[in-house]
Amino acid sequence: MPPRLRLSNARVPQPVRCQRVLCQFEIHSAIRYASTGTATVPAPSIEQITVSTPPIAHFHPSQPPSHRSPENRRSQLLRQYTSLIRTSPLMVFMQHDNLKSVEWAAIRRELSKAMQKVDAKIAAEGRSTPALAPHVKVQIIQTSIFEVALRIVEYFRPSQSTIQQGKPPAAVDPATQTSAEICLSDSRDDPTLTHDLSRAAQNAVRNMRGKHELSTLLVGPIAVLSIPNMSPEHLKAAMSVLAPKAFGYPAPTRKANPDWHDFPVQNGLTKLNILAARVDDKVFDVDQAKWVGSIEGGMDGLRSQLVMALQSMGSSITNALEGAGKSLYFTLEGRRTQLEDEQKEASGENEEKKAE
Repeated sequence: MPPRLRLSNARVPQPVRCQRVLCQFEIHSAIRYASTGTATVPAPSIEQITVSTPPIAHFHPSQPPSHRSPENRRSQLLRQYTSLIRTSPLMVFMQHDNLKSVEWAAIRRELSKAMQKVDAKIAAEGRSTPALAPHVKVQIIQTSIFEVALRIVEYFRPSQSTIQQGKPPAAVDPATQTSAEICLSDSRDDPTLTHDLSRAAQNAVRNMRGKHELSTLLVGPIAVLSIPNMSPEHLKAAMSVLAPKAFGYPAPTRKANPDWHDFPVQNGLTKLNILAARVDDKVFDVDQAKWVGSIEGGMDGLRSQLVMALQSMGSSITNALEGAGKSLYFTLEGRRTQLEDEQKEASGENEEKKAE
């Protein structure tokens, strides 16, 4: 008996539906239903059916196609990093050296406690600043993907002419459809798509590889501290926990915070090295980041200092203008008195001569 041949379980690909077939089906259906009516009603023409048929969209408006496959982990990380960069005006980059999970957990615990203390202090002062402790995070990043995300956020500026405000990307009209197949790659390369995973974003930043200021620092194992608000107080508290010696801040005392002096925390902090900071889209070194953290009262304190500087500047200008006017007045008054004295002396001499 000959051996049985097992058929493979591979699925046979289904044929692609053609828009031309759909259009012809709609035309024949319309003509057939029109013929069943009275003879006085004419059948619709092909032009009327074509015009009344709406364009067929290739994709859902809320899920545009991507040049990068959105199912891949790299694509998801790229979207996550671009969102993190856009929503975090204050970021600190640190180099880590083989920290254990226990050490990371201990460091994150102490960082969360420090952020909660700052939020409680701000709330006690009566300021209406939202709590940032749940949103301040330290995470390890993939440097190659993070560098691409930096370039997309910094250098990609889609033109307003290619963006349809409040409308989905252009669909295909069956009247002008020349191909019978719907090619998904054409919709992925649509120039009207300007999201982070689109081909337009990739082509716009391809020539800027390695030109960002942080590109030279994104080498090796890197972790990022992200703060979703420009808060010098939170930065100072975070650096007091993560790198008090590098920033010159006083470290927590053993009496005030004994958990910070535990072995997992101290052993993990010795493996961290502060590289730079990103403050309002600008790269700061350690000294400049230290100056940001030294601002008293946070952004409210900085605004009050600015108001005081402007007031002092206005008062100094007023004093300078008043001083010039006063000096001119005193000069003219002195000259006037001098002329009056000379006139009195001259009149006295004339009277003496007349008397003689």
